[in-house]
Formats: sequence, C-alpha cells, structure tokens
Amino acid sequence: MTDIRPITDAELPDWTRALNTGFLRPPTVTDQALADRRTTIADSRTSGAFDAGRCVATFRSFAQELTAVGGAPVPADAISNVAVSATHRRRGLLTRLISDDLTAAKDRGDVVATLIAAEYRIYGRYGFGPATTMTEWTIDVPRAGLDPRRSGPEDGGRIDLADAEEVRKAGPELHERLRLAQPGAVSRDEHWWAADTGLLRPGGNPWTEPFYAVYRSADGTVEGLVSYAADETWSAAKQPRNTASVNWLLAVTPAAERALWRYLCSIDWITQVKTGWRAPDDLVPLLLPDPRAASISTQADWLWVRILDVVQALQARTYDAEGSLVLEVVDPAGLAGGRFLLDATPDGASCTPTTRSADLTLGVAELATLWLGDESAGRLAALGRLREERAGAARGADALLRTSGRPWCPDMF
Repeated sequence: MTDIRPITDAELPDWTRALNTGFLRPPTVTDQALADRRTTIADSRTSGAFDAGRCVATFRSFAQELTAVGGAPVPADAISNVAVSATHRRRGLLTRLISDDLTAAKDRGDVVATLIAAEYRIYGRYGFGPATTMTEWTIDVPRAGLDPRRSGPEDGGRIDLADAEEVRKAGPELHERLRLAQPGAVSRDEHWWAADTGLLRPGGNPWTEPFYAVYRSADGTVEGLVSYAADETWSAAKQPRNTASVNWLLAVTPAAERALWRYLCSIDWITQVKTGWRAPDDLVPLLLPDPRAASISTQADWLWVRILDVVQALQARTYDAEGSLVLEVVDPAGLAGGRFLLDATPDGASCTPTTRSADLTLGVAELATLWLGDESAGRLAALGRLREERAGAARGADALLRTSGRPWCPDMF
C-alpha cells in the first residue's frame, strides 16, 4: 500500500526530485534549490506518496485569496506542484491526495479551490471547472502603425527604467490595487516577489535579470509596471529582428496600460513584442493603429476553480441585474452539493438552501465555470452540461451571472 502523508524536511530532496521528474525537468536537486524551496513551502500543505520509501507523487497547496466579481476577496485553497511518477499512474494516488486536500480546505472554511491545469482532462472529475481564459499576442511592430516620433506618454505621465529593488517596493501595492479590481486575480505573497526578482530560485534555475519599466502618472503615482526580456537577433543584411517578451505587465489605469504597450513597441531594434499571458479582452490589439499587427499566438483555459461553499461563493460576488434562481448543484464528492435559492440585486445577494423546484440542474464544475461570469449557461445547456428544469432559466442565469468585462488571472502558480 502506497503511503500518503505530509512530507518531512528530510524527505524534501526526494520529493523535489519526484516533482522535477514529473514535470520532465532535470532530476538533480542542488542545495541552493532546496534552500529556496524551503522558504516557499514554509507555510504550505506539502504532501507526497511514498512506495518502499521512495516519493512517487507530489502535491502542495497553500493559502490564497481569489477576487470575486465585484472585488470581494474570497479565501481559496491554491493547488500546485502536482505530479505522479510514470511508474505509478492509474493507482488512484492523485485522487487520494486531492480528496484529502479538498476535505481539509472545506473544514478550514475555504470557499473555493484553485489551480492552473497542465492537462485539461484531469481536474473536471474532481469538481474543477475552467473559469478564466488567457490570450497571448505577438505584435508585428513595423506593421502596427505607431508613430515612431512619439517620445513618451502624452498624458503628463512618464516612464522610467527600474531595478529589482524598486519593483519589490512598488510592485506589491500596485498588484493589490489591480487584484481588488480584477475578478479572477489571485493574491501574491512576498515569496512571489522574491522569486520573480531573483532573491529566490525555487527551481534552482540560473537567474537572468529582466528589464523593468515603471509608469508614473502626472502626480508621481506608480500606476504601471512591466517586466520583459529581449533577444539579440539580426538578419543577414544586418537589420535588427529583436523580440521583446513580456514576463508580466500590471496597469491599474488605461493610461498606464496604453503608455507601457507603446513604450515596448518603441524600443530601438525591437520588431516584435510577445505580450505574455493577458486577459482575452485586453486592450492591446485595439491600442494599435492596425490591430491586425497583433496576432494571437496562444489562447487557452487558465484558472480552474472548484466551489467548496456554494452559499458563500454566490453571496461574495455582485450582480448587475435583479432576479432569483434555484440551482440544483450536483457534487459526487459530497462537499458542496444541494439545492440553493439565489436572490440577487445590484445592492446585494442572498443564497440559501431551499426545497423549491430547481430552475437549473448542473454539476459543481459547471457552477465554477459560471461563477466568475465568463461562461454562458445557455452554451452549457446546448452542450448538455446543465439541464433547464424551467424553460428560459439558462437565459435568466446569464442575465444574472455574466459580466461585461471578462475575468482574468495574471498568475501562474
């Protein structure tokens, strides 16, 4: 019988080796990598599956906040570092690991669980549904039609280069401003900023400092930050063909967002900009005089959500319309199922268990897909993934649940 348990510090090297192997990384584990990983998992729930004393599966979760529609932070159980060795597949190890974790999260009072799915087909069977989408564009700078004579923002703001220390000071507060205004965004702790600016290297990888630029409004307030790298590619005719690759870009005002993208497209020698993971309704293509210069290079599901408390999840978010909806939520794991009455208004909402006849019957994964407002109940009904118990109920659900702006999670975890 494979033993599943929280790991000890002495088992961390074996656990890390199993994690690296599962993600097809070199299995070598250095002392520096272990030291950095110890700091990042200090407050986490880190477990492993062991067979004859060898780690054959890894699992980690940690405390997180997820922003609901309307800006309320919701306590979440963030799941990461999931790997099962190829020698031990189809033995139920992930099921045991994730079931234990979700039960503990429910007992703690977490409202949802979150993850970024490496593979699409795994997590639906545990009640997770894809709740946000990400898009990456590649911008052909010469074709974009931007005026090369522009020297900077025209709104009285300014852009300056920054270093890692400045980013560690200004970044957390800026990110919090963005997070509390962006449904689907998640919290970042001090370890995130340390790892992203080179103080920590949890994977043991060499550190190459990126370029950082900061946008300040006319009154000096930091309203945007970008981290990016650039290659050194030249044509045979000695013409620059360099690409700027954005690691992340944070902007809390449209002016900051416009200024940072125009800055990236104005750097000497840069003929192509890769935007990194952005919201699917990001401003960037339409900021360009020729939006066709921005072609989609990646578009896929991103943040997956698992509802653990239906009442708290539906009461945490806001609603632009007024209406009532009775949902029959099916959860084979027994964590969040039941029949619930949602009474919503723009001033607030209540959600209570009810014996009234259901308007819609849907799985807990489908509820998660609808919760952040990106998916359509009508589409799910057409796909056979939810059932209308009352004619027109899916259309009514869309009027309540869908949002004008699409949810977005800027982070990988």
